[in-house]
Amino acid sequence: MDLLRSEPMQLVQLIIPVESAHRSISYLGDLGLFQFKDLNSEKSPFQRTYATQIKRCGEMARKLRFFKEQMMKAGLSPSVRSVISDDVELDNLEVKLGELETELIEMNANHEKLQHSYNELIEYKFVVQKAGEFFHSAQNSAAAKQKEVEVQQRGEGSIDSPLLLEQEMVIDPSKQVKLGFVSGIIPREKSLAFERIIFRATRGKVFLKQSGVEGPVTDPASGDKAEKNVFVVFYYGERVRNKIVKFCEAFGANRYPFAEDLGKQYQIIAEVSGRLEELKTTIDVGLVHQSNLLQTISHHFEQWSHLIQNVLQRATVDSNSQIGTIFHVLQTKESPPTYFHTNKFTYAFQEIVDAYGIAKYQEANPGVFTIITFPFLFAVMFGDWGHGICLLLATSYFIISEKKFSSQKLGEMSSFEIVILLAEMLIQQMKMSILLGVPQMNLGIILSYFNAKFYGNELNIRHQFLPQMIFLNSLFGYLSLLIVVKWCPGSQADLYHVMIYMLLSPTDDLGENQLFFGQKFLQILLLLAALVSVPWMLFPKPFLLKKQHDERHRGQSYALLENSLEDSDEMELHHGSSSNEEFQFSEVFVHQLIRTIEFVLGGVSNTASYLWLWALSLAHSELSSVFYDKVLLLAWGFNNIVILIIGLFVFICATVGVLSVMETLSAFLHALRLH
Repeated sequence: MDLLRSEPMQLVQLIIPVESAHRSISYLGDLGLFQFKDLNSEKSPFQRTYATQIKRCGEMARKLRFFKEQMMKAGLSPSVRSVISDDVELDNLEVKLGELETELIEMNANHEKLQHSYNELIEYKFVVQKAGEFFHSAQNSAAAKQKEVEVQQRGEGSIDSPLLLEQEMVIDPSKQVKLGFVSGIIPREKSLAFERIIFRATRGKVFLKQSGVEGPVTDPASGDKAEKNVFVVFYYGERVRNKIVKFCEAFGANRYPFAEDLGKQYQIIAEVSGRLEELKTTIDVGLVHQSNLLQTISHHFEQWSHLIQNVLQRATVDSNSQIGTIFHVLQTKESPPTYFHTNKFTYAFQEIVDAYGIAKYQEANPGVFTIITFPFLFAVMFGDWGHGICLLLATSYFIISEKKFSSQKLGEMSSFEIVILLAEMLIQQMKMSILLGVPQMNLGIILSYFNAKFYGNELNIRHQFLPQMIFLNSLFGYLSLLIVVKWCPGSQADLYHVMIYMLLSPTDDLGENQLFFGQKFLQILLLLAALVSVPWMLFPKPFLLKKQHDERHRGQSYALLENSLEDSDEMELHHGSSSNEEFQFSEVFVHQLIRTIEFVLGGVSNTASYLWLWALSLAHSELSSVFYDKVLLLAWGFNNIVILIIGLFVFICATVGVLSVMETLSAFLHALRLH
């Protein structure tokens, strides 16, 4: 099977002509069958051979993207009628694109400046008009009041009238208070807050007048359109003016100067109107020029893009190279990379295995067995018909819509999900965790046996595989046997009591916990076998490794050398390239001791870990019962349509969110951890 062992690999050297290197390597990479080795790892990306050429092409591609963005803003698209030809040289194209980019950037900058000035003048015109109305209205009101006072003075005055007139005449005109003002325009949504904060900050020592502008106004700074108000703030004192200016900056209000003289106001409006007409004409001419330039770019865009792609992907045939690619197989002692050929069905399971670690070259692939065991363990933890059907329907939708979601790479996972759900709908036994765990742990030991046999490691076969199998099955394999024997006749024996006293008091009478004839004698034999397997795993291997090392140094284990280079390389690979180094027996013994303790403790802890199969399945079952009894049935008992609808909604949310999503993720992660 191709999936059981990784594909055979060779180290090869390719000598490719310069002009065809990029496309050739690109083709090989697209196959997904090559792993490239960097021979210039000490060099930075900017010191590579083709860094300059790639940078030039990348820069030209960036300019083309810039042109495309500008065309999209102008409502244009690359012309499909443009003629594709190869009569344009790359150097000339590079210069042409640079000139066009510079011209476009300059056009955009000039357009922004002109548009900014145009928007400022528009706002200035509104300020002059609205503020002029404020002052004209104030002057008319003051003149009306002055006439009213004069009429009263000509009429019948009181006894105090001469005294008042005399008092007014003696006031020094130089001591009269002169009010200043700040005029500008502010977004309408900020005007109320602007007025309040100025009033509070100045303690009411200002007078603010506002008037709305009809229609949206384009802001010169941001370019956004918004409803705005023209304002005039009257104040007294330089400190108050500084506060008003700061608040204008904080609220995004644009300030503009204003003349009190009516004649100057008319003059300013006339000048602004003339300037606006000139700017409008200039902007229109610039837009026409820019549109013509973009039209020209649009006509040649596809041709230029095609040329750059040809430069990046030019092969030997295209470049008329007189030198072909040289293919040379190299002999090496390095371990080849691992590659497993997968399809849509096996890809997801292989990814699960590779997430923990990739098998060595030609090792037995655990992904083959994961195809069966992973959906099975998942289904044990999520063994529910109703929720399984819900997930099955959702998965079926993803499978049907695989092409639609192909950009999100859901096609590979769809087969994985469907296998999980089909297995899930067939599993309904919840208390078989140990029976599932022990065979899977045996499977792991069997895989290590095949790997040791493949590499010719007889020490691991004789002194690791056998004692590990004996230890595991003497205790936990026997426990699995007791579970099956207890289930068949429906016995009430306490298996925990049997296993505990098998270890602590193996010679005691079993009493009512005896399940079959000869059980006591069998337990003693299995216990002795488990005890013997531990030193078997620990002691023989370090001493045998030391013996082999000593024999190699005495020349007793050297084999006849053939003329074949491959045979000599393989022998060195098996014996190790550093055979002359001193053998550290203490390090080997400590390492083997750690591995032995790890296996013994791991056998216990891994068996306990498989109880998660039972725990999660029980939790899923209990949660389902709680949501059904305490939500749906409770709401049904009220005989109220509103309460029933609410209860049904809560039940659906809980089923989808907790049982179908969270429980699925939990079962997936625990199945992944067990593997």
